Amino acid sequence: MNKKNIKGWLKHGDFILIDIILMQLAYIIAYWMHEDFDNPYDSERYIFMAVVIGFCQLVIILFSQNYKSILRRSVFEELLAVCRYMGEVIVAALLFIFVIHRYEVTSRLQFGLTSVVFILLSFLVRCFRKYWLFKNREAKAENRSIILITSYSLVQEALDGLTASDLYVDFKVTGVVLLDEPNENIEREAMELEASLDIPVLPLNDEAITEMGHGWVDEVFILQPENLPFPRQIMDDFMEMGITVNYSVPAINDDKWPVADMRKLGRFRVLTNSIKFISAGDMMLKRIMDIAGGIVGCLMTCVIFIFVAPIIYIKSPGPIFFKQQRVGLNGKTFMMYKFRSMYMDAEERKAALMAQNKICDGMMFKMDDDPRIIGSEKKDKKGRPAGIGNFIRRTSLDEFPQFINVLKGDMSLVGTRPPTLDEWQKYDMSHRVRMSIKPGITGMWQVSGRSSITDFNEVVRLDREYIENWRLSLDIKILLKTVWVVIMRSGAS
Repeated sequence: MNKKNIKGWLKHGDFILIDIILMQLAYIIAYWMHEDFDNPYDSERYIFMAVVIGFCQLVIILFSQNYKSILRRSVFEELLAVCRYMGEVIVAALLFIFVIHRYEVTSRLQFGLTSVVFILLSFLVRCFRKYWLFKNREAKAENRSIILITSYSLVQEALDGLTASDLYVDFKVTGVVLLDEPNENIEREAMELEASLDIPVLPLNDEAITEMGHGWVDEVFILQPENLPFPRQIMDDFMEMGITVNYSVPAINDDKWPVADMRKLGRFRVLTNSIKFISAGDMMLKRIMDIAGGIVGCLMTCVIFIFVAPIIYIKSPGPIFFKQQRVGLNGKTFMMYKFRSMYMDAEERKAALMAQNKICDGMMFKMDDDPRIIGSEKKDKKGRPAGIGNFIRRTSLDEFPQFINVLKGDMSLVGTRPPTLDEWQKYDMSHRVRMSIKPGITGMWQVSGRSSITDFNEVVRLDREYIENWRLSLDIKILLKTVWVVIMRSGAS
């Protein structure tokens, strides 16, 4: 899954919001410069002028190109852009006043001083904002990994175009794969290139594809050489794995992988395919819902902790929380938290119990009457385990600390379950698609009777169905169904 790039005037929403605030601040300062230090919004005359300027500013934002390429402008170009921007706002305001014939409630001095103050403020703040963005772009780049795929002769050109010093980029090139026909020369050149670039450089083969499939790869960029055939099989492999593909070639005439988005990657104009595109607005709403749910969930976790922590410790002395490395979005690992429902040696005993695993091929681990669960030796009247660990798992109380992961951004309320590191290493290309979206506390297969599903391919099918058909209403539906499943204690073991 991949987030769609914001287009049009919303692309630089931070600069737009700053300018809107600065315009009103400049208006207040201008008022103080020729009047007393009073509130200009107490006067009907100055309220009218403020509204006119604000309205005309919004019109200019909507219909002008002032914010286009703002991150690539020089200091002098930025000063000219700010002057032009303010000039357009004033001209629009004067035309509006002329049309409605309200000359008596306007002040040319207020307009003039507002223009001067705004130009100074906006120019300085824009320059500082750009300086801050470029200064922190390396840290930002650590959040997004891109693999470059091209021929040996085009590697340096591609790297220069992707990471030029005058570009603001939020990604880091973490590896190179060469499309050239494998031979001794290519292998030698790949080793030399790797030493000079200090990133992995691999010739194209099954080993390289496997390594990418089990590593942290958010996207790949294919710069197609003219003298080599288009790597269609590679495209199929990446789409099978759910990895977002960027390529600088004409649109592929294959309905199976339709071109869904065109954007800029460094200096390159690329066509981007992904299993699913999400608009920036939908992504923002999903994150807002995660934050709101995460806060509520963390508060509930604190209450649950008061009651379950003493019981867990009495039955099995040790940490109350269970921490484990899991694989998250696009293969990036994170530390997941749960209430500990198993004995301290549970992981060591897992290997001996693999024969009783209900999930085929060991891609996940599920078994009936798991003896590693705290208190599982205690049975009820029907002979079923009745320990505190079993109660915690049946009621899904062990999942509540994952709301911490949701607030941190490692997980979402709804998504796919994050695999363990050993499970991740067993994934084939079709399985990797599960992690093309942020993992979640609940998801499609969890509310589809998770204990009754023993075929991992069915789990993958449900997760893929969720990703391909994602919409905010589907998340809400799954959350409501999750509440019902937990209350009814169905689908858990």
